[in-house]
Amino acid sequence: MKYPIGIQSFDRIIEDGYVYVDKTDMIYSLVSKGSIYFLSRPRRFGKSLLVSTLKNYFLGRKELFQGLAIDKLEKDWNVYPVFHVDFNGGNFSNPDELEQKLNFCISEWEKQYGLPVRYGELGYGDRFAEIIKTAHLQTGRRAVVLIDEYDKPILDVLDLNQQLEDRHRNVLKAFYSVFKGADEHLQFVLLTGVTKFSQVSVFSGFNQPEDISMDIRYETLCGITQKELESYFAEPIAEMAQDYRCDTDEM
Repeated sequence: MKYPIGIQSFDRIIEDGYVYVDKTDMIYSLVSKGSIYFLSRPRRFGKSLLVSTLKNYFLGRKELFQGLAIDKLEKDWNVYPVFHVDFNGGNFSNPDELEQKLNFCISEWEKQYGLPVRYGELGYGDRFAEIIKTAHLQTGRRAVVLIDEYDKPILDVLDLNQQLEDRHRNVLKAFYSVFKGADEHLQFVLLTGVTKFSQVSVFSGFNQPEDISMDIRYETLCGITQKELESYFAEPIAEMAQDYRCDTDEM
């Protein structure tokens, strides 16, 4: 049994034969019953793997999901334009890091959909809105937006640099404002983070996402339950119990 320690890429876990605890039934329920969600969990709790799984699902990569719960649930496997922003890797205590990150992502998307790079001409939200609209028109399918650790640019400077914190707040407000005016072009949106969005104040003026952080239907969407531990890892637990000369329940 291969353990995906530190691996947050769903496709790599599946393709390289690592153990995967199947959450895809809940993922199917999530995408079928709503459109704009927010999920808060602590760091290192599986949020990035969830985002990666959703990304591959919306890209229609059916072959990765063979044998999983969603394989029996999903019939269409449509391919959507997916826009993924991962704030995990940046050190946003560096001035201009956030602007450079967003400009790189937006510029790449503009090139992908044949739009002129409008850096300095339009704000981040307006540029992103134009990209989402164009993607919808070109592909015939609404866009999917996945944002991992949406609050990290603020948390990196919280209580350390008030000026930079305010600047990041304003930049993110402009970027996230796309969700207010682009609703007709959006199929699905998920934002993950550590703090509740109401506490970060970057979504003023836009319809609040549905907060599923404490929703009983999705409480096990990230992490591993006792039942899953005993089911997926029964063999190594039994082996460890033998090594330590105790029964499996104690192990």
